[in-house]
Amino acid sequence: MLRIENLTASYGDATVLRDVSLTVGRGEVVTLVGRNGAGKSTLLRCVMGLHTAYNGIVELDGRDLTAVPAHRRARLGLGWVPDDRGSYATLTVAESLSLPPVVGPDPWPAEKVYQAFPALYERRASPSTKLSGGEQQMLALARVLRMGARLLLCDEPTEGLAPLLVRQVGDILRSAKEHGVTVLLVEQNVHFAATVADRHYLLVEGRVAETLDNAAVRSRERDLLAYLGI
Repeated sequence: MLRIENLTASYGDATVLRDVSLTVGRGEVVTLVGRNGAGKSTLLRCVMGLHTAYNGIVELDGRDLTAVPAHRRARLGLGWVPDDRGSYATLTVAESLSLPPVVGPDPWPAEKVYQAFPALYERRASPSTKLSGGEQQMLALARVLRMGARLLLCDEPTEGLAPLLVRQVGDILRSAKEHGVTVLLVEQNVHFAATVADRHYLLVEGRVAETLDNAAVRSRERDLLAYLGI
């Protein structure tokens, strides 16, 4: 579904990504793992069109997105889920879900959102800022699914969350996958990543150093955690 080839990106004179190549298959959950500064979030921003790559190709379903701006990428089915979750303080859950326009090819009706995320249905009259961290993450994911996203670009969805809420985020991502959604996920918590993802790309100094399956992550978890400084 997503193909990235020889992607190179920089900020000024500092090169952040160096010839990165990877793929994400339809219906997969794939994680980008690496230390802070490895280029993970920059890679997501390049895929979404929020940062211009110096070189390389990003393809969605075989279509070259190089010259396609971010708003057009959203119309093709890319959904951006930022690490700050982007909640609107003055809006209820229901209002937050009704506000985004339907722009992508496969929008979820409200009924499907509430079926996948029953906690949002229970809190639909609550202001967004009164939700727990896990519920705010549900809402962030649900908003882009309402817009019609087929491929979610999720940046550190478990950052700063307590263990119970991390498990809730895992349930959210597994539910999205069961509903046919594809996910490219930036994640530092390799133990969590191994519970939700199919494959993992380890980024080291802006390059893909390894592709790992879940068995490899579990067998090397201690070494990976030490490397990541967690």
